[in-house]
Amino acid sequence: MKDKPLKIVYCTPALYMAGGVERVLTLKANYFAEHFGYDVTIILTEGRDKPQFYPLSDKIKVINLDVGFEELWTCSFLKKFFVYLKKQRIYKRRLTVELMRIRPDITISLLRREINFILDIKDGSKKVGELHVNRANYRNFEANDTNFVKRIFERYWTNSLLSQLKRLDKFVVLTREDRNSWPELTNVKVIPDPLSFSPSSQSTLSKKRVIAVGRYVYQKGFDLLLQAWAEVEKKCTDWELVIFGDGDRTSYEQLSAELALQHCTLNGPTTDIEKEYLYSSLFVFSSRFEGFGMVLIEAMACGLPVVSFACPCGPRDIISDGIDGLLVENGSVHDLAEKLIHLIEHPAQRQCMGMKAVEKSEQYKLYRLAKDWQRLFESL
Repeated sequence: MKDKPLKIVYCTPALYMAGGVERVLTLKANYFAEHFGYDVTIILTEGRDKPQFYPLSDKIKVINLDVGFEELWTCSFLKKFFVYLKKQRIYKRRLTVELMRIRPDITISLLRREINFILDIKDGSKKVGELHVNRANYRNFEANDTNFVKRIFERYWTNSLLSQLKRLDKFVVLTREDRNSWPELTNVKVIPDPLSFSPSSQSTLSKKRVIAVGRYVYQKGFDLLLQAWAEVEKKCTDWELVIFGDGDRTSYEQLSAELALQHCTLNGPTTDIEKEYLYSSLFVFSSRFEGFGMVLIEAMACGLPVVSFACPCGPRDIISDGIDGLLVENGSVHDLAEKLIHLIEHPAQRQCMGMKAVEKSEQYKLYRLAKDWQRLFESL
């Protein structure tokens, strides 16, 4: 008699957004269902009437509990507390019903609101937490945007989170660097995010073009990149910088004008990022902090050497400094400029690093990392 397929349930807020977490979850769930024959269900709380952004295998079941936590986005801090508690009760009740009905072998929380109660649901499943940001930025309580009440809340929240994470059967993070930031825990496993596509070819590295990719937000450090580029284009007058990403570009366009940049283009998102990588010769990564850095391995798979801030967390795990890219002290604008100039002026080194970057990207192929997940599931 054939064994029953492993039943896996993922708990995550939504699948209608074009975000990195949504993309990675979709990739893995599709692979598990199609290649391992797992019985996969994804349980959502948001976006009931919105289509999924990334295509899902028809073998995967999607359940939307329609809790509507997104209402919190429009609440004042004090009102948010009471609305949150009400929605948490609704979520716990509805999720409990579904897990008791499905009776999964393994339930995976992407460590959003269900981490507060999922371990108390006695559905018989092993409970796994999966974190897609680093510890320091999991709940980004900005020092300049806090008060006494918020500091008390932060301390309470952190202690509560740790007590829940200790009870998980396994806690999965994306980098070795981040694993070391959880010294209180003994159940931590590192499994990186997989490469989201396999390039059809590699860049010839002949175009005088540097590329950066990411949302136009503080985290991505494009303000630092533009300052560095002001130094680069004074020496490398025939090279250009192109940036692609979602978000409001206004402040960055103003900074570009203030710096009088002549060879810099700020673009919106593109539907064919592979084409843009292949048409470039260097990738630059200016983030102040990351969970992993998916665009790093995308660019490397396309044969681009990378120049990156050694920010927490991701670049130190992914880049072998001086071999497939160059690491720069986090936030050092001048050093970022100098290392970009170095690779621009040394095409032979650029070519060598590009080949090594492709080799490095092989480690992040989906089929390889899916086996790591398979071993983890079977060990549980």
